[in-house]
Amino acid sequence: MLYHLIAQGEHQQQDFKYEISDVRKIARTLSAFANTDGGRLLIGVKDNGKIAGVRSEEEMYMVEAAASLYCVPPVECSMTAHRAEGHTVVIAEVKPCAERPVRAKLDDGKLCAFMRIADENIVAPPVQMALWREAATDCGTLLPFTPREQELLHLFTDEDTLTLNRFARLGRLPRHRAVEMLAQFVRFGLVEQRFVDHTFVYASAE
Repeated sequence: MLYHLIAQGEHQQQDFKYEISDVRKIARTLSAFANTDGGRLLIGVKDNGKIAGVRSEEEMYMVEAAASLYCVPPVECSMTAHRAEGHTVVIAEVKPCAERPVRAKLDDGKLCAFMRIADENIVAPPVQMALWREAATDCGTLLPFTPREQELLHLFTDEDTLTLNRFARLGRLPRHRAVEMLAQFVRFGLVEQRFVDHTFVYASAE
């Protein structure tokens, strides 16, 4: 099983770690997995897939600390140790969290939510944070479809994609209101959120 996983390489639901030297960095990965589709960490595996091995008890302790002390809310993480080529590899698995966002503690003590996109951990944009807030509320949200909403949606037919700031500028909206409007458009399937060239952009849903 281990060799099969390594052969897949790093992707949206899998990350390799040569070793754990910073629990905060691991917390970011756990946050990203929990906020997206879940995933697994292969600890003791280099980026090129070569097995290096780790001291299993120490690595498991640090992952547990990252999950319980440096993630808010704490992340449930199951771990198993595997032997291969005379070395120990720890596999830490995280399931998608129902209570999103899961935030990770940064070096300055601030909390930040991450998403997993391809093989990267990306800071969740304001629109995604608004989507999570809306999903956490018990009551549904109605989207009024006044001429103003139609005018804002029409912006996406004039341009292929818009950043949050450009949408706010073209729509003559305060930034917080632009975030709310984009979140509603995305939630109702009118607009898509995309990650292009390390930037979140928004486009009319096809």
